[in-house]
Amino acid sequence: MNKNMGFWIMVLFCGIYIITSTAVAEPLKIAMVTDVCGVNDQSFNQSAWEGLLRAQKELGVKIAYKESRQDEDYGLNIATLTDAGYDLIWGLGFSMRDAILSTAQVNPDQKYGIIDFSYGPDTPLNVGCVVFQEEQPSFLVGYIAGKMTRTNKVGFVGGIKFPLIEKFEYGYMAGVKLANPACDIMSEYAKSFTDAAKGKIIASRMYQEGADIVFHASGSVGDGVIEAAREKNRWVIGVDKDQNFLAPDHVLTSAMKRVDHALIDMVKKLAAGEFQGGQTVVYNFSNDGVGIAPTSDRHVPRTVLDETDDLIRKIKSGALVVPSTRETYEAFIK
Repeated sequence: MNKNMGFWIMVLFCGIYIITSTAVAEPLKIAMVTDVCGVNDQSFNQSAWEGLLRAQKELGVKIAYKESRQDEDYGLNIATLTDAGYDLIWGLGFSMRDAILSTAQVNPDQKYGIIDFSYGPDTPLNVGCVVFQEEQPSFLVGYIAGKMTRTNKVGFVGGIKFPLIEKFEYGYMAGVKLANPACDIMSEYAKSFTDAAKGKIIASRMYQEGADIVFHASGSVGDGVIEAAREKNRWVIGVDKDQNFLAPDHVLTSAMKRVDHALIDMVKKLAAGEFQGGQTVVYNFSNDGVGIAPTSDRHVPRTVLDETDDLIRKIKSGALVVPSTRETYEAFIK
């Protein structure tokens, strides 16, 4: 065999090796663990799953989920997916903070993500945290409610009272007061994210007491709030995703928390080798992580939507800082 022939055989062999290696490359495997509301909650969890479905379609990743029926399921579900060899495992919701942390600490080579919680400077290098500025879209739907109420009374129904849900509450209240300082705001928590019957009772009472618009940030409790709006022929404002499809004639708008956008964005980063472990990514108006429902123009006048567009510009520029706590809300309305 002469030297030239040997050279070309080597080139051919390398080419076959490269082609074969490319062909057998495994797609990324991404999984998520839902909270107790389940994957078809028509809100938070469903939005996350829709994000992974987009990642499957656009990026060719393999996806899966495990549903949690109770808080005790979180650790088991995360461990099961860890054993199954997924490249990235998401825990949906702050309630999984302990389960994600403990599992990540004993599996340092496994990548995890958590939605709605940050470990701050103590975040493990194999964990990526995602949080949202929920007060921003809540402020806009509050502004819409303040402009559109005919009774000068509106309501807010929360799930369980803790700082994350309070961001929805105080952002909404600030928006209402900016649009209509004379408007009264009723607020009540269901102490649950799953009790739809409780949501219906609370919202029905608010409507009975004169509220004509109620905003909920309450998971599946909101199903009952929406049902009350339908029965009482009043307006309701949805949350997390565009919920107009649940009651097209009664869902005025929705405060969208783009969990779907965040998940596909983070999967793209993983595919590019840019997974942000040990860090927290914040989603807001500036990176399309929050917004109001695209169906808002079905019921909200164009003039009001133009005003909300102006508010978005002010928020993005920093000229307007939306309150997210009682203290910042009280300072805002003064």
